Amino acid sequence: MSAIETSTAETGAVKAHGFWSSVGEALRGSHQDYTAGSLNRSILLLAIPMVLEMVLESLFAVVDVFWVGRLGADAVATVGITETLLSLVFAIGIGLALSTTAMVARRIGEKDPEDAAISAVQAIVLGILISVGLGIPAGLFAPQLLHLMGASPAIVAVGSGYARIALGGCGAILMLFLNNAIFRGAGDAAVAMRLLWVSNIINLVLDPCLIFGLGPFPHMGVTGAAAATCFGRSVGVLVQFWLLLRGTERIHVLARHLRLNLTVLWRLLRVSLTGILQFAISNASWIGLVRVVSLFGGTAVAGYTVAIRIVIFFILPSWGLSNAAATLVGQNLGAGRPDRAEQAVWRTGLYNLIFLGTIGIFFIIFATPVVHLFVKDPAVIPIAATALRTFCCGNLAYAYVMVILQAFNGAGDTLTPTIVNFFGFWVLLLPLAWSLAVPLHMGAEGAFLAFVIAQLAIAAASIILFRRGRWKRIRI
Repeated sequence: MSAIETSTAETGAVKAHGFWSSVGEALRGSHQDYTAGSLNRSILLLAIPMVLEMVLESLFAVVDVFWVGRLGADAVATVGITETLLSLVFAIGIGLALSTTAMVARRIGEKDPEDAAISAVQAIVLGILISVGLGIPAGLFAPQLLHLMGASPAIVAVGSGYARIALGGCGAILMLFLNNAIFRGAGDAAVAMRLLWVSNIINLVLDPCLIFGLGPFPHMGVTGAAAATCFGRSVGVLVQFWLLLRGTERIHVLARHLRLNLTVLWRLLRVSLTGILQFAISNASWIGLVRVVSLFGGTAVAGYTVAIRIVIFFILPSWGLSNAAATLVGQNLGAGRPDRAEQAVWRTGLYNLIFLGTIGIFFIIFATPVVHLFVKDPAVIPIAATALRTFCCGNLAYAYVMVILQAFNGAGDTLTPTIVNFFGFWVLLLPLAWSLAVPLHMGAEGAFLAFVIAQLAIAAASIILFRRGRWKRIRI
């Protein structure tokens, strides 16, 4: 059967089940075996809750900047610089999460839920140790870290409390990512989505209350945004632990699993280290990019912050599609079906291309009114609008980058994306950003343009390496 005939047949399979009934099943939690049956239906059942999960994750950032934007440019810049520092935490969290998803998905594909639960426990042990090791020093030295990032004395004065809570409570971010990765790898995408509902509802309610001192709540200013987000995420983590111990249909952590398994721990750590390095390379490059932008003042940093928050809001749903591809790759490799795994990647990439392309066109046309919803400072709005338009020019390339690199990770091949990220971001992006911004006198706009050029290069390299097929032979 040809690829077109296969796709047509699988589209018919989705229609046979009913599109809206499939959507309802995805939201409730599907019982389907993702290693067999219609691939389109498998993508749909996994992608819907994963996309919604990422939308909810992005709400943390958008809600914060929406309310903090009322406090002025220094407050917005505080959030931007702190979030840039937190990108290293996200790198570690995502690195651990991707290896956890790969290992749990592989065990589920092999129909071995016992080893899947053991892998989950070892991942949690690693996450707790790293959370403590990062959170304590980051919280203690938060003002110094802001200063190192080029923050002005005014920004340090306004933002030290925010940075202390956000950086000191980084373990909540890490564990939320990690535990949801366990559920995603098992195929329990709807569970991961519902957990973020809990965290976001708390954040949505507490954010304006703590920032502006509504009712009985203290007036904390920008610090209140960090307190609300940290509390919401922490509650979500506690619910995650409860669900793992209570058990779902696909994964259940029992008392006998609550012990160290050094063999599994080492395998997970080995894959995680490369995964952490992969995202550390990527996210640390954002620190370098912000450092270049900060050469042009706090207004430029604030404009960049608003634009990148808006981009993240729409990029994170695409991460949901990418995570669906990673789960399908892991489970189908475990089931001995590498061709189905590859087909899932190309098809998911096409869907992501359509989505991000549409979003990119919208923002290129309506950048200024969209930015105006989040910030009122007339000096910040044009910079933010320019950054948003420029970033969106790279959406078509980024659509495939996200899916293909996550596919490598889902297979347990964390080395290939690490190499691609190193050359794309550190060898190309950062030198080019500085060159365009300073010697070529393009200012902050040069740094924004460099990001788009780097994404195009990374997309080309990723496609070439994926076609070679080395990822199909990885064992974890």
